[in-house]
Amino acid sequence: MFVIYDDRTRFPVKVWLEDRDKIEENCMEQAYNLANLPFVHKWVCLMPDTHAGKGMPIGGVIATKNVIIPNAVGVDIGCGMVFAATNIKVADIKDVMTGNGTMIQAIVGSVMRAIPLGTERYKEPQNSEVLDKAKEELEKYSANEELLPLIDDGYYQVGTLGGGNHFIELQEDEEGYLCIMIHSGSRHLGKAICDYFHHKARELNAMWYSEVPDNYSLAFLPTNSEEGKQYINWMQLAMDYAFENRAHMLEKTCDVVKVMIEKHTDLKVEFSGIINCHHNYAAIENHYGENVWVHRKGATRVRDGELAVIPGAMGSYSYVVEGKGNPESFCTSSHGAGRCYSRSGAMNAFTTEQVMVDLKEQGVVLGKRKKNDVAEECRFAYKDIDEVMKQQEDIVKPIRKLKTVGVVKG
Repeated sequence: MFVIYDDRTRFPVKVWLEDRDKIEENCMEQAYNLANLPFVHKWVCLMPDTHAGKGMPIGGVIATKNVIIPNAVGVDIGCGMVFAATNIKVADIKDVMTGNGTMIQAIVGSVMRAIPLGTERYKEPQNSEVLDKAKEELEKYSANEELLPLIDDGYYQVGTLGGGNHFIELQEDEEGYLCIMIHSGSRHLGKAICDYFHHKARELNAMWYSEVPDNYSLAFLPTNSEEGKQYINWMQLAMDYAFENRAHMLEKTCDVVKVMIEKHTDLKVEFSGIINCHHNYAAIENHYGENVWVHRKGATRVRDGELAVIPGAMGSYSYVVEGKGNPESFCTSSHGAGRCYSRSGAMNAFTTEQVMVDLKEQGVVLGKRKKNDVAEECRFAYKDIDEVMKQQEDIVKPIRKLKTVGVVKG
């Protein structure tokens, strides 16, 4: 870790990388913008997977006093990971043939049929305790009439994967056990909430002649204002919805795994070690003696002893980790490997054939309906996850390393 603190910054920037050359220029500019916000607490943190985002870098962490920043949470509010381990050895099932190919191929195919992917949604409303509760407490949300249709609409998207870097993976840990890992968030709900309140914050900041320049894309809301309270209510709803979304998909994926394995073998499947954690959100926490709003945008909370999930890239490795409660990072780690190519950059640099050959050579089964954009999410488009983990040894301790054996993408 190194620190940037010069005449361009009001507050220090702590970076969990070897040196400044490892940070792209756009990301560094955004870090400077954050470090000049008047309400920052202590310093700005950049995790080792950091890269430029909208307003705030992905892999960025700030603690703020009495304000909340929609773009420092991001458009996919509550995006995060869910994980489950099994008692089944991959070696005991991978060569088992079914009526739909190998066991891994059959599970991947069944998951694709069970869970809507990409822009797909369910044709009928799904069960959602989160949305049911929101409708019971509608007075919490009624001041933002334009957003209310999102609640009814959400019933059709809960338990759906989405596109981009979201995935459902079958993985093998270092002891050979089959595990399940899912990356997804709040779908359209989170984006609509972020866009709505960012626009509202911009209007208010202009009225207040805020010293935060509009081109920073970091318009803020005081947490004691009506608008700030409204955003916090909606943000929490999106976080709860994202948590439930992942839980629904995990349940369906576990059902598929159990049915397929027990149908074609004598093995009995058990699941354990479930972890469900966010990496796009803001929360009130106490750090260095003050209650502050910690914004984690593409960053994972890892308090002392807390378990979390840090995925790599498709066909690479991922980790389950235990937090060390590092106060300098506000008890935060990276949320993944971090991109080293933009999506368009990856498409220009790598061909679909290269990616498909690479996955085949690694023995990874890919489930994806349209493969022409598969290079966007190939492992070559991301930083080396092991190098990222090395840079945050003072933040987390790896307790399980996992290799992709099958992956479903939108």
